[in-house]
Amino acid sequence: MPSISVIGVSIAIIYFLILHRFLFKKSLYRFIIISWPVLGMIPGLLFVLHRVFDFVVEVLENSGLTFPFKGPWFAGMDMLVTVDPANIHYLLNSNFSNFTRGSDFKEVFDAFEDSLLTKDSNAWKNLRKASQVMINHQGYQRFSISTTRSKLKDGLVPFFNHVAEEGTTVDLQDVFWRFAYDTTIVTVTGCDDPRSLSIEMPEIESATALNDIGEGIIYRHAKPRFLWKLQNWFGVGIEKKMTEAGVVFDRVCAEYISTNREEIKRSQGISHDHLDGESEDLLTSHMKLDPTKYQLLNPINDKFLRDTIVGFLLAGRDTIASALTWFFWILSENPRVVTKIRQEIDDTILPRGSSGQERPSYDPMEYLDKFVYLHAALCETMRLNPPVPIERMSPVKSDVLPSGHKVEANSKILIFIYALGKMRAIWGEDALEFKPERWISKTGALRHVPSFKFLAFNGGPRSCLGKHIAMIQMKIVVVEILQNYDINVAKGQKIQPENHMILRMKQGLKVTINKRC
Repeated sequence: MPSISVIGVSIAIIYFLILHRFLFKKSLYRFIIISWPVLGMIPGLLFVLHRVFDFVVEVLENSGLTFPFKGPWFAGMDMLVTVDPANIHYLLNSNFSNFTRGSDFKEVFDAFEDSLLTKDSNAWKNLRKASQVMINHQGYQRFSISTTRSKLKDGLVPFFNHVAEEGTTVDLQDVFWRFAYDTTIVTVTGCDDPRSLSIEMPEIESATALNDIGEGIIYRHAKPRFLWKLQNWFGVGIEKKMTEAGVVFDRVCAEYISTNREEIKRSQGISHDHLDGESEDLLTSHMKLDPTKYQLLNPINDKFLRDTIVGFLLAGRDTIASALTWFFWILSENPRVVTKIRQEIDDTILPRGSSGQERPSYDPMEYLDKFVYLHAALCETMRLNPPVPIERMSPVKSDVLPSGHKVEANSKILIFIYALGKMRAIWGEDALEFKPERWISKTGALRHVPSFKFLAFNGGPRSCLGKHIAMIQMKIVVVEILQNYDINVAKGQKIQPENHMILRMKQGLKVTINKRC
C-alpha cells in the first residue's frame, strides 16, 4: 500500500533525525525508552527490533522488574511488561478471576478461535476439563509415548545414522520440528505418520502453514490493530501469508476429519471405549447442560475439531521442538553437563558392555523418573530459553498490582517469561549461568520451584496440562541421542532468538552427527 509505505518512510526519517540529534547526548538505553509525542516508544522499539527479546531483559533488569510500554497515540499498543514474581502470582493465582486473555486476544489468535488457547470464563473451564480428561487418560498417554518411541525408531534414528554416514551438516532445529510435528499429528488425530522427518525430508504444506500462522501472530502484537486489520482486509504482507496458511489448514484438517473422524475421537479420549464411567459422566453432563457451550461430542462441528487440531499442533510440536533445540545447543557449550547426564544414564540403565556391543533391550518408562540430573538440565534450559517466551493477560476490572502499578480494565499485560529466568533479582548473581545443580537439593532430590519464578509451563489454573507427558517425551529423545550419538554444533553460528510466539533460533542450529562406539 503506497500510503502505508509513505507513513513508514516518514517515521524512519523522523527517527533518523532524532537519533542523529540526541544519540550522543543521552545514553543509548535512556534514548531508546523515551516516549515521544504521537509515536510513543515505537522509534526505540524499531531500533532494537532485531534483538528485542534481549533488550527487554535489560529494560526489566533496570526498571525494577516491571516496565510500562507506551505505543503510538490511539493505536491500542500500550502495555505493562512485568516479571515481578509478586505480580505473576497475583495475575495467575491469587486474583486469577480478574485476569483473562483479553477482549482482542481472540482476534489476534483467530487461527485458534475455537480452541482452548483462546477461551476464557466458562467456555475455558469446560474445554480445559475435557482436555484434562484426554491428556490424563492412560490410553492417551500410552499412545503418545508409543508414538514417540516409534518415531524415534523409524524416523530419527535412521535419519541420524544416514547423516552420520554421509558426514553432512543438518539443521537440528528443523529435525526436531519435523519429529515433533509427526508425533503430534499422529497423537492428536490418530492418522498415519506424515513422515516429514525421514531421509528424504519432504516439504509438508501444513507444517509450513503452521510456521506462517505463528509468525503472523507475533507481528500482530508489534503493530497497531488498525494496521494489521488493514493489511488483512487488502490481503498484503504477512496477513496474506496467514490467510493462505489458514486455507491450507482448512483443507488438510478437513481431510483428516472426514477420513479419520472415529480415530480423532479415540485419540482425544472422547470415544466411549476409551473413557471410564466417571469421565463419560463429566463429558455427557456438560453436553446436557449446554451443548452449544461444550462441543466435543458434536459430530458435525468440524470448525471446533479443526481449531483443536491446530491448537494441539502448536502446543505439542513447537514447544517440545523448541526446548530440545535449545537444550542441545546449551549442551554443546557445557560439555561437563553432557558427561554428567551420560553418567546418570549409564548408572541408571544397564550400560553397554566393555566390547561395545549393544545394551540389552529395556523399557525406558521404568527409568525415566530416576533421571534427576537430566530433568534438572531440561528445566534449566527452559528457565533460560522458555519455549513460550510471553504470556498475555488483561484485567476484567481496573486493579492495582502488588508492584504498585495500576492497570485499567481491558489493558494489556505481558509476562515476559523469556526475561523472568534471567533476572538476577530473582535467580541470583549467577542467573545467566547454566547450572542444572540449582534444581537439585542436598539430598539429591529435585527442588520445587514455584511457577511465579519458573513459568515455562505457565502457572495457576492455566498451568500446562501436558507438562508431565512433555517431560517424558523429551527424556526419551535425549536418552536415545546421548546414548548413541555425538552432536557437534558447527562453529561460527550466531545463535539468537527469532521474534516469534515460540522461542525459535533465528538461523536454526547447524550440526554434524557422529555415532558413538
